[in-house]
Amino acid sequence: MEMFRILLVCALVGAGSALSCRWMERKYQEYRDSSLAQLNAMANNTISINSTEDYEDAVTFPNELYNQASKAVAEERLRFVVQLLEEIFALFDGEDQTFVSWQEMAVDDFLNVITQQADGLRSCISSQSHKKKNKKLNLYFKRLTTHVEQMGHSAEAWEWIRKEVKLHLLRSDMLVPRKTN
Repeated sequence: MEMFRILLVCALVGAGSALSCRWMERKYQEYRDSSLAQLNAMANNTISINSTEDYEDAVTFPNELYNQASKAVAEERLRFVVQLLEEIFALFDGEDQTFVSWQEMAVDDFLNVITQQADGLRSCISSQSHKKKNKKLNLYFKRLTTHVEQMGHSAEAWEWIRKEVKLHLLRSDMLVPRKTN
């Protein structure tokens, strides 16, 4: 009887692992596409910036973090993407967007989508592996926040942020493991 319980527990745990990542197969692409569509819709309601040199010089895109993450095992890559989505949420949720022309509802919709995306990805990460957050990624987003503040939360600064976030979403998509046939 004891052996039966052990086998049953092993079967259930194994099935749970497979079930938890069905989200990747069924929902990931839908949420990825939705988050990018939300950002693109926000662009239609913002001014275009002629030069991004002032912004690019201030905060350099963290290519090295993505290069490091791409070499990690699948679960670590997912953890990186989840943290990225959380950092994006914090950036948009916590800052003054008074001077942008996008509607608050558009931001709320975008934040809802990336929250659901993070929750779905998180379901694919085993609960036993609690690793610390990537400090360099966190510091990068703090620098973005500081730069938006220094630019007076201007529409131009937010348009630059929107473009940076889109680049992050596209780049992070390459880190998400795909099912191979």
